[in-house]
Amino acid sequence: MTVVTFHTQGERIVGFTVKGHTGLAEEGADILCAAVTSAVRLAECAVNEVLGLGAAVKVREKDASITLKLPGSLGDTAESACQTLLTAMMVYFAQLHVEYPDNLLVLEQEAPGTASS
Repeated sequence: MTVVTFHTQGERIVGFTVKGHTGLAEEGADILCAAVTSAVRLAECAVNEVLGLGAAVKVREKDASITLKLPGSLGDTAESACQTLLTAMMVYFAQLHVEYPDNLLVLEQEAPGTASS
């Protein structure tokens, strides 16, 4: 199962972590895994390349896990764009969960401390 956890501080989404394999099909033929990976890569490209936040946004890949973490302070335009993007991802993954409840779990968790640490 793939678990997607959106980390929040109040109303602000400060990042997300995606862990595990969906197990829907064999590697290379798993359409759910491909959908999740594609959404994560789109978010990473949007934040780092399009918004130019590559130096500020932390993206970590490790084993079957990827984490994206926003800094605590972004300009108004970048903050708005990031919140729209991450909220859309949350809705998208929630919709996928409805279709594949045994393969994808979406959680929301209050993040401890500050987003910039």
